[in-house]
This record gives sequence, structure tokens and C-alpha cells, in this order.
Amino acid sequence: MIIKPELVNQIKEYFGLNIYETKVWLALLGKGIASAGEIAEISRVPRSRTYDVLESLEKQGFAVMKLGKPVKYIAVKPKIIIEKLKSNAQKDAEEKITSLLKLRDTSEYTELEQLYTVGIQPVRHEDISGAIKGRLTIYNHIKELLENSKKEVLICTSANEIQAKSRFFSSLFDRLKRANITMRIALSGDEKDIKKINNKFKIKASVINIDAKFYMSDSDQVLFVISKGTAPDEEIAVWLNTPFFCSALSFLFNQAAKE
Repeated sequence: MIIKPELVNQIKEYFGLNIYETKVWLALLGKGIASAGEIAEISRVPRSRTYDVLESLEKQGFAVMKLGKPVKYIAVKPKIIIEKLKSNAQKDAEEKITSLLKLRDTSEYTELEQLYTVGIQPVRHEDISGAIKGRLTIYNHIKELLENSKKEVLICTSANEIQAKSRFFSSLFDRLKRANITMRIALSGDEKDIKKINNKFKIKASVINIDAKFYMSDSDQVLFVISKGTAPDEEIAVWLNTPFFCSALSFLFNQAAKE
């Protein structure tokens, strides 16, 4: 059995194995049940290392040791491996989230906040600007920007965006309504879709013929999404704090929404 190097490299990355573990597991999958000697011959992993690698794969759940002599190993179905890794990832994520939530109650977190607000050189309000990369990070900044508004938010995006991120925007709109924040919303796209969105979220979005995506808070700060159709990790937004520019943009937004 010939194992393609390309397959070895891909499986190694997908499953978080080292090169020997990957070769041995692929060889075992191809054989079904095999001894360490047989696996060493197929995988071309040194026999002296094959025993340790098989033990490692057994501990990780990729193989099962068959009872009896001589010692042989049985391959575990890839489907079972994926389900186990998925459960482990979910467990690790939940533990990480719990740990992060507890962080807010620590003295270290209090010190971090103090460093940011009253440090050696505090960040000035007018200096807040920068580039934000990655769709998830961008949405987190949108949430932070709009939910910290005092009076008014301005949202310009597409009907498709609202529909695709329905849960995110539903939660955002509810929070803004409870805080009595005025929402001015303009959406591009099919008018029938926009009407459905207005009914679903109980908002009054205007139709706008501009293919743009930006979010403004209190005519003070604005976040522009400047990339389109890219992979989630490659999406880029620009965050600006400039009341003069925001006022001008707000005026243009109103004019475009009226038209």
C-alpha cells in the first residue's frame, strides 16, 4: 500500500498528529488489524518507534489494542475520531469561555482596566482608530461600538447581511431598543426582502441604492467594512473616531436614504 505524501501532510494538519503518528494511523486504516511489525513495513516508520507511536495513537483514541498474542492493533473509524475530536473541541471551548468570564472578577482584570484608563499615557478619545481584521473580530467591534452609543446609531448594510446574521442583529436591535437608542437603518437589496426584515425585527429600515457597509455611533465613531467577498479571516474593516467626518457622512446618508 502506497501512502501519498500529500495525504500524509493534510491528515497531519487536520487531526493534529505528528508525522510518524499520521503515517502509522494511515497504514493501520489501510490494514484494519495489524501488528507493530506489519505497520512498520507499510508505513516505513522505524520499527523501534512504531511501538511508541501505536501506544500514543491508542491513548488518543485513534487505535484499539486487540487482546491476545501477538499484540495487534485495530483501526478506529475516522467518523468516530471526528466526533470525539469535535466533543473535545467543544469541551475545551466551554472551559475557555468559563475561564474568560471568571477573569472579570479578578484583581488582574481590574488592573488591566486601570492601565487602559489611567495609565502612564492614557489613550485619547481622538486617537482611537485602526484596522480590524477577521469577520468575527469585526462583528465583536460592531457590537461594542453600537451598544456603547448614548443617543443614536446609524447602520448601512445589505438585506443579505441582515438575513445571514439574523441572530446577531436580532440581539443587537433588542439591546438598542431597550436602551432607547435611536436607530437609523438603510439597507441595499430587494425591497421585498427589506420589507420582511422590517416586519421581522420591528424596525424601519430605508431602501438605499448604495452597496456599502458601515456602522456609526452618535455621529462620533464609524466602522467601515472595506473588503467584500473574501474569506472570513481576510475581511477587513476600518474604525475611525472623527466627529467632523461622521457628521458629513451622516448628512450624505440622510440624502441617499431620502432618494
